[in-house]
Amino acid sequence: MADTATSCHTDTSGPAAVPGAPRVALVGSPNSGKSTLFNALTGAGRAVGNYPGTTVEVGSGSWRDPVFGEVALTDLPGAYSLDPVSPDEALTAELLHDDHVDAVVVVCDAAHLARSLVLAAHVRRLRVRVVVALTMGDVAARRGVTVDEAVLGARLGVPVVRLDPRRRDVAALAGAVGQALGAPVPPRLALDPLALAPAGTGRACRGDCPVDCTACPPTSAAALAATLDGGDDDLAEAEALFAWVTATAEAATTRSHGPRRSWTDRIDRWATAPIVGPLLFLAVMWGVFVLTTSAAAPLQDGLDAFFSGPVTDAAVALLGAVGLGGTLVEGFVVDGLIAGVGMLLTFVPLMAIMFALLALLEDSGYMARAAVVTDRLMGRLGLPGRAFLPLVVGFGCNVPAITAVRVLPDARHRLLTALLVPFTSCTARLTVYVMVAATFFPDNAGTVVFGMYVASIALVVLGGLLLRATLIRHLGNDPLVLDLPPYQRPALRLLAAGTWMRLRGFLQTASGIIVVTVAAVWALGVIPGPGATGAIGAVPIEASLYAWIADTAAVLFVPAGFADWHAVGALIVGFVAKEAVISSWAQTYPAGADLSASVYADFAAASGGHPQAAALAFLVFLLAYTPCVATLATQRRQIGGRWTAVGIMMQLGLAWLLAVLVFQVGAALT
Repeated sequence: MADTATSCHTDTSGPAAVPGAPRVALVGSPNSGKSTLFNALTGAGRAVGNYPGTTVEVGSGSWRDPVFGEVALTDLPGAYSLDPVSPDEALTAELLHDDHVDAVVVVCDAAHLARSLVLAAHVRRLRVRVVVALTMGDVAARRGVTVDEAVLGARLGVPVVRLDPRRRDVAALAGAVGQALGAPVPPRLALDPLALAPAGTGRACRGDCPVDCTACPPTSAAALAATLDGGDDDLAEAEALFAWVTATAEAATTRSHGPRRSWTDRIDRWATAPIVGPLLFLAVMWGVFVLTTSAAAPLQDGLDAFFSGPVTDAAVALLGAVGLGGTLVEGFVVDGLIAGVGMLLTFVPLMAIMFALLALLEDSGYMARAAVVTDRLMGRLGLPGRAFLPLVVGFGCNVPAITAVRVLPDARHRLLTALLVPFTSCTARLTVYVMVAATFFPDNAGTVVFGMYVASIALVVLGGLLLRATLIRHLGNDPLVLDLPPYQRPALRLLAAGTWMRLRGFLQTASGIIVVTVAAVWALGVIPGPGATGAIGAVPIEASLYAWIADTAAVLFVPAGFADWHAVGALIVGFVAKEAVISSWAQTYPAGADLSASVYADFAAASGGHPQAAALAFLVFLLAYTPCVATLATQRRQIGGRWTAVGIMMQLGLAWLLAVLVFQVGAALT
């Protein structure tokens, strides 16, 4: 199976299965509950959400159960059929056709059974053991739809079990999979023409008649088979397949009442409206950022006092007790690890609140509506509509977002989207937004942070228009075709799991690459710069090699209003990881000093008395300039080194121009 890619904020793999364990694959259409089922069976942190396009990688983990012991479970990308129209669907089809698995669990949505049966029929046409897992039963029940799993199982010729993975009601699946693994491979599904007729009619039916089947004239099996086999074989097989799907769905489902206008339809009348929809989306996101910044502020202050007070005092006392007081070791621990990593950890409450609110929007189903209203705007500006799915992933982390471009069927769309993803504001930048906004705009911090995300969308649009006008021309529009899921009440367990998965990624970053970056900044800060006198560790930070490098580059940012070595050095460090901007400030300002006041004073001096304009220019540059090294490495793997270099030059040039424009206009108005 393909390896599962991980990122700074996403973990898509679970515990590995023992060698030689049976291999079982999960397949299903987008938003059928497939990845939620995978998490329930393996305990893995697979990204889930109540909107299509969640799964963009192959996830693998171990599923242990007393019935069969252990199997290696694989979560394949969402697919509507095995006739692929995107690279992700092609991967799913390839892995199943190449006989990489011992059994396949096909996840079918009971509320949209006919849609799910296309994929189920395709899988049943393979030589593989199959179990069908029927999900979304609660949604179907609210719509008055009941699915008879016995009838469905008889039509498919495989076991069908009813599940509710959102509430961990998955016990029935283990028995079915255990029996399937111990049984021979069933014969392929035969699309028998006479079997297409609903029971009791005694007549063959193509399944697409506008009238009741009893009105159809008698048709012999031989005559219908001749029509199916004649002419184009592929077309005939497709017609037979969809006839079978229609007949099977009608035979297996009953309705207690006719179609009714649901609450989902009533809400969507406004949520997806051309004018009200975008305004509602902006209002929701503004509320998210205001609530996040206001609720997290007191918690951040408490953690800051904890790290700068008791933790620092304890470290100094402990190092002094073992004879390391006043040494480079104490400097590294106190001025490096505690100051740098500790400052970053003060943002844990902020990230937790933000991730919880976003998980709430995802699980409720609203994010799919956001995709629709945003796609309408992007489409009018000439951007490919389906690119929204990878782009929305980029607002979490750019690394999996660039990997997700393979859901786009056109190679030029994939190239364009991969170049635009770095303009989406990942959560790593959020820590910097919040600190700068709280420092320079304390009464409107939430609104400023919200404005940065609006600016991010504007940058995606601007970058797309520039690329399409210069390097990537003659690119046709690809409208977004999206299955809108019903609104549903978010499950507390899923909200907690989704929040922890993202927060764990943030903490893993702090414990990994950020520690290395902090160590590098500390080392450069104790080495004397050119012309400085003093031994290593005995020079002030202003005379260090770190300050000399940053001050040399600062001349480039005089027109942008923040030509201060602290600010420019933070941007250089941010090239490695955007979270490190905060940790570098904490390391390079005097210990015990008010960090916000120190940053404000330096911006005021560098900008000639226009600190707010310089702060906005700094944030715009941070948003637009080159992403972290992990993103660049992923981009190079997806689109090659030459196009990655083109993207870097575009990002740096656009970031500098916009920063200068923002400062010059802002300074003129203040």
